[in-house]
Amino acid sequence: MLKSIEISGKTEDEAIEAALEQLGLTRDDVSVEILEQAKSGFLGLKSTPALVKVIYEESENRTDKVKSFITGLLQRMDVQADMEITDSEDSIKVVLTGKEPGALIGRRGETLDAIQHLTNYVVNRGSAGRVRINLDAENYRQRRNETLESLASRTAGKVLKYRRNMTLEPMNAYERHIIHSALQEHESVSTYSVGSEPNRRVVVVYGKSGDSGARDYSHTGGSRSGGFRNSRARDNRSSETTRSSQGNSFENDASAASESSQTNYREWR
Repeated sequence: MLKSIEISGKTEDEAIEAALEQLGLTRDDVSVEILEQAKSGFLGLKSTPALVKVIYEESENRTDKVKSFITGLLQRMDVQADMEITDSEDSIKVVLTGKEPGALIGRRGETLDAIQHLTNYVVNRGSAGRVRINLDAENYRQRRNETLESLASRTAGKVLKYRRNMTLEPMNAYERHIIHSALQEHESVSTYSVGSEPNRRVVVVYGKSGDSGARDYSHTGGSRSGGFRNSRARDNRSSETTRSSQGNSFENDASAASESSQTNYREWR
């Protein structure tokens, strides 16, 4: 935010130095406009001091910057909401409450994500250190996290029951992260993502990474189809082996039956 002060001195330089001392800034931090030049009267009488205008930028602290931006954005959205801001060392949490929570959250949190993304960009633009903005409305994030964690647990149960991979519905990066984190320590399943935004999905895989079950379904389409073909090949070989063994068994049984019949015939005769 640009601000300015006007100050006078016997000369322009003295006026500028007085302004810098008052502001605690250096000459490189300000711009100067000469409003009136110093004039010396005849024999030093009726001299006129110099008047300068010093313009400087007052830096907002990051909390004020967050509040100012979100307030302006909500005004343009024609949405009224109260704001609670908590500033920690490397993050700022913003909680919005209002009469129209749906307008703040949007479908599956899309509006909330957009506001959070824009606020992160504005606050961190041109800053030496980066701060993460976490935006929530009506406790939506916590409720959504609990829903996603429950979904991850149920899906893992189905994958183990049916011993087959399951692909979830499209999710944004934040929601996919919740699913991955929820199943990261699971003993019998693993996860990865496929597709491109906005249709990127999480795949819950039967078997941990490195197990034979997980190797059939790698992150690339070629490996995945190759695993499927290999699986079918194994099934075909298994079927052929079974049919061969059944055929041999049948021939052996037929031979044994023939010998038994001949023996009985000889004994009867």
